[in-house]
Amino acid sequence: MMHGSATSHDVRIWSIAKYRGRTKTTYTVRWLVAGKKIQRTFATAKLADSFRTNLVVAARAGDGFDVQTGLPASATPVTKSRSWFEHALDYSSVKWPSASPRHRKGIAEALTAVTIALVRPAPGMPDETELRRALFREAFNLRDGRTDPSGGNAEAIAWVAKHSVPLSSLADSRMIRRALQALGTTLKGEVAAPATVARKRATLNNALEYAVELGYFDSNPLLRVRWSRGRHVEAVDKRVVVNPEQARRLLDAVWAGSPAVAGFLASMYYAALRPGEARSLRKADCNLPETGWGELILTGSHQTAGRAWTDSGESGDDRALKHRPKDHARTVPAHPELVAILRRHLATFAVGVDGRLFVARTGRAGVPLPPPFANPVSMNMVYRAWSAAREAALTPAQVATPLGRRPYDLRHACLSTWLNAGVPPAQVAEWAGHGVSVLLQVYAKCVDGEDELARRRIESAMAGSGVEASARIPRDQP
Repeated sequence: MMHGSATSHDVRIWSIAKYRGRTKTTYTVRWLVAGKKIQRTFATAKLADSFRTNLVVAARAGDGFDVQTGLPASATPVTKSRSWFEHALDYSSVKWPSASPRHRKGIAEALTAVTIALVRPAPGMPDETELRRALFREAFNLRDGRTDPSGGNAEAIAWVAKHSVPLSSLADSRMIRRALQALGTTLKGEVAAPATVARKRATLNNALEYAVELGYFDSNPLLRVRWSRGRHVEAVDKRVVVNPEQARRLLDAVWAGSPAVAGFLASMYYAALRPGEARSLRKADCNLPETGWGELILTGSHQTAGRAWTDSGESGDDRALKHRPKDHARTVPAHPELVAILRRHLATFAVGVDGRLFVARTGRAGVPLPPPFANPVSMNMVYRAWSAAREAALTPAQVATPLGRRPYDLRHACLSTWLNAGVPPAQVAEWAGHGVSVLLQVYAKCVDGEDELARRRIESAMAGSGVEASARIPRDQP
């Protein structure tokens, strides 16, 4: 518990407030400390009642309450009784309302891995697969109130709640290392990718920062542990970046095989759109003149995380642009070749009900859907079309390499081309929706084939008087 804060015995603890939402019931403990209203929301009535009981016991024992955190100054009745699992549920309930569906899913993945690592083995322990399913799909998924005892995995969740280690035990670096080990290992027992470890470690760090904020620790115990599972390198591997000639062959192959998504992939290559931005592109957002350059106005991004993680119950939802506030737009130039491709798309295919260009036109097993088209194009369809195009447009040797392995590599190719063409980084960053520093770290790569051009330029610069470079190479003396 943090020291030095003012304490007060002027404490009033109210009854638990039950809120029954459309998809989730929550329980909020509310109390006053020196006139300051404080509350904490829990996913189950049992957790809320346990927390409130500890507050009542502390108040009746005459403990002073910290005015800043609202917790008993000694914190002994609260911190020693709160388990890691209780804290993880609390943290996830705080993050859920403002997090995007994919962020919610990522938080649940990280908390599930840590929670399984932080239970005490005991008789009756469920199978790890069952535990993982219960935690990921129910305990840390707040959309449908799955932590309610009526849930399908109530027994597994109850076992975790009973055998989770105390939150206070994470002050021991050995316990922190156990959690980090879990985050750094895949389900197959292999070493996880550095990017995955970094993302999950960030969730653990934030959960412990929340514990500091509530007064359970003086400082974040994670920061005291020196632990690394490899450096997370964000820079794009230039082997994935296609050159303009390869890109045109690939896009022609997409048009030949899956014409409905050719414009989708072209927008990624010529205008550096992210997949979610292309899925949100509408006819009204496109300025497509008969000749010359056009413009695309990006107003949002359609993200897919699964029905279990969205408020709407749909598999995806429309979000704000990445790194931008809500209702913020970004304008990007449309290369004349992209203008022609999008005009061809509009002349060939009807737009969706909201004017969306790229929509799902086929259902399961490839059965055509009748208009109107209401849903954005499936990314599975985009991936299948791209994979077929690589097989058709690239040589077998190139197909075996990382060259253009994913549709997202088209965005990498676009940004690399813009930078290599001499467009100022600040302008490229504005078009790309990035900060300049991130852009230069991640995307400043040469397109495929640029190395040879660079070598020729160097030879030309060093030729000087015109004597062949090979004539200047030193020879061994006899």
